[in-house]
Amino acid sequence: MAQERTGGSSITRALRVVEAVAAAGDGVTAKAIARRLGCPLPTVYRALGTLVEEGYLVRLHDVRGYGLGYRVAELHRSLTEQVRPPATVRAVLRDLHTAAGAAAHLMVFRDVELVVAHVDDCADHPRPEGMRVGEPTAAHATAAGKVMLAGLRPGRLSELLARTGLPQMAPHTVGDRRTLDRELMRIRSDGAAVEVEEFESGIAGVAAAVLGPDGEVTGALGVSVTRAEFSERRWQLERAVRTAAERASLLRDDDRRTAGLR
Repeated sequence: MAQERTGGSSITRALRVVEAVAAAGDGVTAKAIARRLGCPLPTVYRALGTLVEEGYLVRLHDVRGYGLGYRVAELHRSLTEQVRPPATVRAVLRDLHTAAGAAAHLMVFRDVELVVAHVDDCADHPRPEGMRVGEPTAAHATAAGKVMLAGLRPGRLSELLARTGLPQMAPHTVGDRRTLDRELMRIRSDGAAVEVEEFESGIAGVAAAVLGPDGEVTGALGVSVTRAEFSERRWQLERAVRTAAERASLLRDDDRRTAGLR
């Protein structure tokens, strides 16, 4: 039992070392990591040695410090591949991007986290800076996230929000449960959601539900544009999003499962 506790503690320390290197950037020294973590220097050196040997960190001799290793990039690529939808779903997003003239995205639940599964964008229609494939996002602050929340049963919704809270992401993020509940009620009846400067300053978007065979919400398709553009084109964008979501809802069951659209 003592060995298990020690092993667990060693794993935790190693993970904290990786996080410290990621936060500090290339060239951080063992002493700086020890100070950041409040760990004895010999403990940090042992963790560094193992992490370098396994490829999660690299020793950068030119700057006399450490940096993230290439195994970290491999893990991230694996994660994005696991949440990446099949070609048929990506085609829906590509067509939505073209039809709407806006960055298009798909969000799904991965266990209890709302995750960005895919984004189709370009230099002329960039995604919001905080929207990264394979990473969880603040469900209460995005149009697609609110669509997903609206599809949850009350108990599951309360459990999720109790864990995540309602952090302020941008000037107009919904910050209280009562206001959010009123908005979710409207979304349930309408099937679509909007957000204006709730996720990122100067950005707005609209999303619609992807429905399963039994009518349950299994995902959400959305687009993001500048606030000014949204004011001018809101209804065009919403029509394009609703059409794409309906198309995604009609995909074959095997494509839906592969995309995380259960």
